[in-house]
Order: sequence, then C-alpha cells, then structure tokens
Amino acid sequence: MASPQSPSMNSNEPTADQESYNRYKALISTLPSQRWGLNGMDLHQYNGFWFPRIPLEGLMAAQDRFVARPTDIILATFPKSGTTWLKALTFTTINRNRTDVTGSNHPLSMLSKVNPHECVPFLSILYSDGRLPDLDSLPAPRLFAEHIPFSLLPESVLGSGCRIVYLCRDPKDNLVSLWHHTLAWVRVQGLAQCHSFNEVFELFCSGVSMGGPIWDHALDYWRESLRRPERVMFMKYEQLKGDTGGCLKRLAEFIGCPFSEEEEREGKVEEIVGMCSFERLSELEVNKNGRMSVGNKEFENKEFFRKGEVGDWNRHLTAEMAERLDRFTEEKLRGPGLEF
Repeated sequence: MASPQSPSMNSNEPTADQESYNRYKALISTLPSQRWGLNGMDLHQYNGFWFPRIPLEGLMAAQDRFVARPTDIILATFPKSGTTWLKALTFTTINRNRTDVTGSNHPLSMLSKVNPHECVPFLSILYSDGRLPDLDSLPAPRLFAEHIPFSLLPESVLGSGCRIVYLCRDPKDNLVSLWHHTLAWVRVQGLAQCHSFNEVFELFCSGVSMGGPIWDHALDYWRESLRRPERVMFMKYEQLKGDTGGCLKRLAEFIGCPFSEEEEREGKVEEIVGMCSFERLSELEVNKNGRMSVGNKEFENKEFFRKGEVGDWNRHLTAEMAERLDRFTEEKLRGPGLEF
C-alpha cells in the first residue's frame, strides 16, 4: 500500500511530539462536546465548528507547525461533498504531463492502485497522533486536502498566497451522505448502537455535524472567493456533475496547469474525466476490496463510493424534512448571496 501522500512525495517517517499532543488533548477535553450519530463518537466545538478528536488534534498541530508555500494547493471540502472525486480530478490533472517517472510508477497509474485519499493527504491527518511529518522536501506544487473552514486554516496558509479549491454540496444530499458514512463508521468501530436518521437530522439542522455548521463552513470560503477570486475557487458539486469537463478546465486554469489547445483537440480533458469518473473508480479492484487507514481506524475503500448522485436525498428525507432544511439554508445564505 502506498503512503498517505502522493507518489511524488518522499517525506521521512513522522516523529512523535508527545508534549504538544498532550497539550492539544487537554484543551479538547475542555471544549463543548456533542455525541454524533453513534455510541462512542463525540464532536468537539472549536471556534464555532464541530470536529472529531483526532482530526482536531491534527488541526491544532498543523496550525502550530505547518509552513505553507505560495505554490501549495489546498483542496477544501465539507465532509461528504465530493472530496474523493475532487482529489482524483486534481491529482490527475496536475500530474498528466509528468515524465520523470514511467510505467506503473507514473502518477496517472497510481489511481488504479490506491484510493484517491492516499494520493492527496489531509493535513489534519498528517499531523494527528503527535506526528511531525517532514513536508519540506516535497516538490512543488504540494497538494493537500482539508475539511476545516477557511478561518481555521493554518496561519501560514492564510498568508502564503497559495491556491485553495473549495467544493460544496446541497445540504440535503450532504446530510444523506454523512448519514451513510456514519453507518460505515459504526461498522468500523464494531458498535451495535447508532442514532436514528431523525436524530442525526435534528443535529444537522442545529449545526452539529462533522465540520458543521455546513452553512457557516460554505460561507467562510464563499466570502473569501468573492474577496480574492485569484486565490480561492468556489465550486458546487452539482455544477461539477452537470459539466465535469468545463469545471475541470476552469480548475486546471486556476491551479496553474491549464489544458493547451492541442490537449483539448486530443481529448485530454475527456480522458481525465473518464479516468476519474465515479463508475470507473468504484469498479477498480483497490476501491472494491482495498482498505486504508483513517486516523487510528481502517476503512474499506468502497465506503468512499456509494452513489455520487444529485438528488438522492429524495429517497431519505420526507417532504417536511426537505422543506425545513431548505428553509434553514435560505435563511442562512440569503444575505451573502450564496445559493444551493
């Protein structure tokens, strides 16, 4: 199994920072907490947002230690907003013309061997459990991911000028995807008890979910994309589904590796869209039967490929639930001008 970083990254084994880890753990123990979705998983409220303990510890460590570069690219998403797909598309686009490696070691062949989450690491996971990853020797552009809001990104990211791509999703579909992810987490933990969907719905509407409130999370990046569009690209999952090729070309332009006219004539855009499609990725052996570590637990890769549909919420939400969630969304986003 490949390391949690892309094949172009050759960092040393992380070393422990137990003193800082203990300090973060002590701080988290003082934060407001709320049980989310299952017996044994608590979310902790940090600066207005809710996080599980392990990524929150990693976030605190990254805030203290991560040094961003202007050439870095951060893929930011609310959990279950199309993160796996965005990672695959961006990783493949950036590495499409690499000639320094060949054959089975080429970055474009890696998606047939490892899950996209192993090609683009989460900063908060790299720094979790007291680890101090060596990221200084990585070649540009370094590609990372995060589920945290813009305001909580490490200070060096906020001041570096690096580019940030944000992908959001209709809260109704997001909730359903989170619910199924929660059920998968129950299986991973070996737990027998789980909150009902109705209970999770109530928590979600109150803003309590991994990374939530979802509206504040999206607004954090939306406002920054309006203020500094050259730095933050704001995308919607529904737009990406509706015009994947067009969105991919805009994404490539934004991150500094646009498709040439010759590449477009040769069908390179369509090739990458097909290579990273839900249908192809979900049918790969590694994503059907492989496993990967997420924090201190292992997930089956297939848990990251459920349906990927727009409007799947119709199968789970009652009309009253959908209306209520839409009303919350409209009230939260009406002033800033963001619509789902």
